[in-house]
Amino acid sequence: MNKKLAAALSGGAVLVLVLSGCSDDEGNKVEDWAKTFCDQAKPQIQKRADAHQIIISTAADSKPADIQAADSKAFQDIADADRALAKAVEAAGAPPVENGQKVQQDAIKELNATAVAYVGLKKEVDALDPTNQQKFADGLQDVADGLTKIEKMDQAALAKLEEGELGQAMAKQPGCQKPTASVPPKTSGSASPQAGSDSESGSDADSDADSGSTKPTKKASAKPTKKSSE
Repeated sequence: MNKKLAAALSGGAVLVLVLSGCSDDEGNKVEDWAKTFCDQAKPQIQKRADAHQIIISTAADSKPADIQAADSKAFQDIADADRALAKAVEAAGAPPVENGQKVQQDAIKELNATAVAYVGLKKEVDALDPTNQQKFADGLQDVADGLTKIEKMDQAALAKLEEGELGQAMAKQPGCQKPTASVPPKTSGSASPQAGSDSESGSDADSDADSGSTKPTKKASAKPTKKSSE
């Protein structure tokens, strides 16, 4: 039942601030900025990774109420992490690069906007009726569609920070490296058929989430079937 939402997350909503390649000629100011930001960002990036894993791991859960609770908490956690990331960008100051002040302001604005959007998704999930399986599945599809749109905001939120020598400096910092979710994934084989679980989606989503890819590989555009096994 939760497979569309898991698929949307597996596309890369996990915010990963790591680039390939480094340069040896960054100035000390750029390196200092990157360290200041990444040290503060590390726990928030981890928090987001854990939240995504919770949703994906719950994709095969047999109880709609459990899916609702997991998704609601995860969306709130991501929203809180985004707000904290915005504060980290603000606290670090304008990065010492061309148009640094605008880069900083845009990142803060977009991170806060993404946080508001995730709170909106939380409210949508909270409003679903877990006692009506078909309506819950349909409502979850709407949430997944909304998540796909928010993913684009997520990817753009810190894109400018990842460019040029600033991005290269950030890539060297442990705090901005790809996180590994600390929440152990559940096995999809334990799902109950009457709950509308999908064992295939659970394993695929886990694999994509672990890769930390920031490029969407799946879309939540498929319409749910009208069967209780969806």
